[in-house]
Amino acid sequence: MAPQNSPPESEVTPETAPATHRRPLTTRLRYMVLYRLVVPILRSKHPPEYTARGVLFGLLAALTPTVGVQMVIVLGMWALVRAFRPAWDFNLIVGCAWTWVTNIFTLPPVYFVFLVTGRVMLGQWDDIGGYGEFSGQLADMLSSRLGFFESLWLYTAELFRVWGLPMFVGSIPWAIFGSWAGYRWSLGLLRRFDTRRQNRAARRREARRQAGET
Repeated sequence: MAPQNSPPESEVTPETAPATHRRPLTTRLRYMVLYRLVVPILRSKHPPEYTARGVLFGLLAALTPTVGVQMVIVLGMWALVRAFRPAWDFNLIVGCAWTWVTNIFTLPPVYFVFLVTGRVMLGQWDDIGGYGEFSGQLADMLSSRLGFFESLWLYTAELFRVWGLPMFVGSIPWAIFGSWAGYRWSLGLLRRFDTRRQNRAARRREARRQAGET
């Protein structure tokens, strides 16, 4: 039997590439953070404060045990802000992008931290279980194949049914402090990026002016 021809190097895609061509998990996570989170805010044409508020509201939804409805929550907050607090308006695209902070890779450890924090806050010291058991239960819960509209409520309802109030209570301090930290970090990043961009533009104008004088 003739050996199967492998696709040329230029035609290798993430789906067809053998294991040796696939990037390691840490590399994929780094690319995901860069292209899903950082690049959208740097490409924004809006003022830094407007874009940074998108990060704030995106993290506010992401750092809650509401997998499946987080983008809907951001959309709802965006509509309410525009209706009642226009001064707090934010970049909706950036807000939805930053809900990806909690994804298939980060969901188990993040939700476990929520659960442990909630049980400590509620004084349920004896109910703090192990991470292995928790991640197994969560994987089983999220492995069911659901349509988009079914997942909008079922995942959140199941999280509440299985782990109850502690997980939701434990997410509150992380959502508050995490979203504020994300706002401050992104605002500083955007201001530094804008300053560098303006400096580069000024140097190009000066170089063109000097070239015109010669």
